[in-house]
Amino acid sequence: MPELPQLVDFPTASDALTAAVPRQLVHRAAFAETLLTGWRRIGTDQFRVAAQWPRAHPLHVSSDRTAYEPLLVTETVRQGGTLLAHTEYDVPLDHRFVLQELRVSTRPEHLAVGPAPAEPVVDITIFDVRRRAGRVVAFHLTATVTIENTQVASAFFAASWTSEPVYRRLRGGRTAANVQALDPPPGVPPALVERTVPADVVLARPDRPGRWQLRVDTAHPVFFDHPLDHVPGMLLLEAAGQAARVTGGGRRAPISFHATFDRYAELDQPTWIEAEPGPDDQLQVIGVQGDSAVFACRVGTVAQ
Repeated sequence: MPELPQLVDFPTASDALTAAVPRQLVHRAAFAETLLTGWRRIGTDQFRVAAQWPRAHPLHVSSDRTAYEPLLVTETVRQGGTLLAHTEYDVPLDHRFVLQELRVSTRPEHLAVGPAPAEPVVDITIFDVRRRAGRVVAFHLTATVTIENTQVASAFFAASWTSEPVYRRLRGGRTAANVQALDPPPGVPPALVERTVPADVVLARPDRPGRWQLRVDTAHPVFFDHPLDHVPGMLLLEAAGQAARVTGGGRRAPISFHATFDRYAELDQPTWIEAEPGPDDQLQVIGVQGDSAVFACRVGTVAQ
């Protein structure tokens, strides 16, 4: 395990902000994609995590650089849970993170980008910890995210941890080195999904109303920050968010996600994103490979 930075007792994020935590602890390869800056235990299975959010980002900040997007909250909480798993619950660094379910709800009126990078504080409670042979293999967490003492988001994650040998057996020998992703088909216009460059568009042109092929670009520096043998969950969530924007005719933006992940989405098979409007300004999205769903996501939206 890499040497950890000296931690301090901080009431706000800014008091702890000295440097990012070691990127290996949050399963990122790029320093620029490492959002966390410190943490401390505040109670039994309760922790306070500090982060810094950039003022510009190709995916997690609006194209006009005025607002932070819900998936930045999602990635921050994911990194927080991963960090705590390794540092507080002794999950080995080579174990694989497996996400089963997440719920993230944001308050967009409090997610404006300011004149300096935001410094959110994430209060995390870990519960339903499961152990096998004395080692933690799964837990649930809840999180509240605040900026300058204002709650901007809440979240729930259910995740498990798998050793490398078990993961390899589950994947049947599929690795990032021996699985070739399909070439991405042409995408929808970037402006339709609030993106500025075509490479950040993850939905292909629809083959029928409400259905798009997922565009998987394994060279994308955010979704594929490091080599993977499957489609990452954050890419599937981005597809759900972009589907909400398309379905809303560019007049609605995602503010919440409730997603369940059923199985790995394979790189060498087409993934179809299907969306149907639901009640209360929600959109029901599923990702399908062959005859099976790989994930389902209910996206809450707001007029923009």
